[in-house]
Amino acid sequence: MLRIVLDTNVVLDLFHWANVDAVPIMAALEAGRIACFADQRTLDELQRVLTYPQLKLTPDMISERYARYSGLVQLVPDGEAPPLPRCKDRDDQKFLELAARCEADILVSKDKALLKLRGRTRLAFQILGPAAASKRLGEMAGGTPSGLPQDTLPA
Repeated sequence: MLRIVLDTNVVLDLFHWANVDAVPIMAALEAGRIACFADQRTLDELQRVLTYPQLKLTPDMISERYARYSGLVQLVPDGEAPPLPRCKDRDDQKFLELAARCEADILVSKDKALLKLRGRTRLAFQILGPAAASKRLGEMAGGTPSGLPQDTLPA
C-alpha cells in the first residue's frame, strides 16, 4: 500500500476546496487504497489554518473538516527523523521529517520550497504536487492518468 504525507495546503484541497487535481487522492484515501500519515505537529497546523478568516469556516465546519481528516490518517508518534536537507521554509520542515519518520513513499505538497528539494537531494520518498501524485495513483491502479474511470472524465 502506498504511504503518503499531505501538507496542509493539500489537505485543504481535499477537504475544503475539492481541487480537481486532488480528487483521485481523496478517492484513494476514502477507499483505503493508500495510507496517509500525520503527527501532532501537522494536525496542530491544520487546526490553526482552519480558523483563518479567509476560509470563511464556521466552528462546526472547522470541526467537521478536522474530524474527517484526522479520522482517515494514521497518527505517527513524535520521534527523531534521520538527517534531512533543510527546507527553506522552516514551517515545512515538519512535513519532510514526518515523511521520513513514517517511511512515506510520497510527500504531496504544493509548497514551492518543498518542491524545489526534488532532484537536489536524495530522499527515501518522492515530493510530488497533487496532480503528479494523482497521476501516479492512477497508473498504480491501472486506470486513466487521473485515476478516474474513463467514463467519468470530461470529454
